[in-house]
Amino acid sequence: MSGLADLKLGFIPLTDCAPLVVAKSMGFFAEEGLDVSLSREASWATIRDKVAVGALDGAHMLAPMALAAAAGASGGLTLDVGPSLIAPMALNRNGSAITVSKALAEAMRAADPQAMAEQPVSARALAKVIGERAGQGAAPLTFAVVFPYSMHNYELRYWLAQAGIDPDHDVRLVVTPPPRMVEQMRAGEIDGFCVGAPWNAVAEREGLGEIVITASTFWPGGPDKVFGVTEAWAHHYPDELRAALRALIRASAWADDAVNREDLIALLARPEHVGVAPEALARALTDEIVFHRDGAGVPRREHALWFLSQMVRWGQVSAGADLEAAADAVYRPDMFRAAALSAGPMLDPAQVFADAPGDLAPLFAGPAFDSDHAGPYATAFSIGRARA
Repeated sequence: MSGLADLKLGFIPLTDCAPLVVAKSMGFFAEEGLDVSLSREASWATIRDKVAVGALDGAHMLAPMALAAAAGASGGLTLDVGPSLIAPMALNRNGSAITVSKALAEAMRAADPQAMAEQPVSARALAKVIGERAGQGAAPLTFAVVFPYSMHNYELRYWLAQAGIDPDHDVRLVVTPPPRMVEQMRAGEIDGFCVGAPWNAVAEREGLGEIVITASTFWPGGPDKVFGVTEAWAHHYPDELRAALRALIRASAWADDAVNREDLIALLARPEHVGVAPEALARALTDEIVFHRDGAGVPRREHALWFLSQMVRWGQVSAGADLEAAADAVYRPDMFRAAALSAGPMLDPAQVFADAPGDLAPLFAGPAFDSDHAGPYATAFSIGRARA
């Protein structure tokens, strides 16, 4: 940190960076005595590395990335992915989607029009296309995700596996930064992707792709990004962290208010922020992403445990790991609540601390998720890479 009240915070150009952009642009950080500069970063790996070395004080961050980075210091997990991070605030629910190229969408519709007409769309039609291509000796289809430790990776894998598609053997998965997804689809390098808004809508607007399922239909109210800092930074700068959280909570409430939607879209559309057409931003902001209401800002232990269960399922973490200890080390609702309560009457406690809506099990058929038994849940799937 360059001075007592100076912070540099990173973000990726996605719609759900809104709390950081609003807190800066509307003066909420300044009102908390913080001089904040925002740094638009190119990839999630860059975000992780810059926070790790102190080039960023904190960042808009993938929730599973925060969990993975801290896992080496928690519960016997041994992931070599950097220093311990904590997540004292969740930034949003929903917002991601799975998009396939126009050509693949047409092939899926030809292979199984009934499956493509159902809502929500399963990957059953895609499984038929993959089978046909395998019979013809064609190369596997390529799908992109934003990072190995991401809701997007687990969402895509879950959707594929529920239709009997093994994501590690039947398709090719690659990692691509969110802003490059559309570019790679245009170049024919990928056949589909799972990414956060607005890039799915951008692909549709350009006639390149078709959104087949959104996060809000995969798991209504499902978690996504967090505000992440290192545990060491939080320890050394507790007052600055609390002030930043107060500003971000206020910004999230502002972003959720429909009265401010046009102003929010205009802010995010600026080239220094997300830099896409307002129409592409409007789609997810209208009926998808939630920033504040129903307690969206609380970093919930059960959400952390679901993410960790997926790390076990896909072989990123040992099946014997102490998932509960890892979740408790990273997700810090105590810090969130302390900051929210210190904000005084400007925030509605009923919204700040509301229970999460809906149950925690993703929509598609499969083992029911019980946060008290996340480990057994992770190994209960017929397709997975769980290891001892």
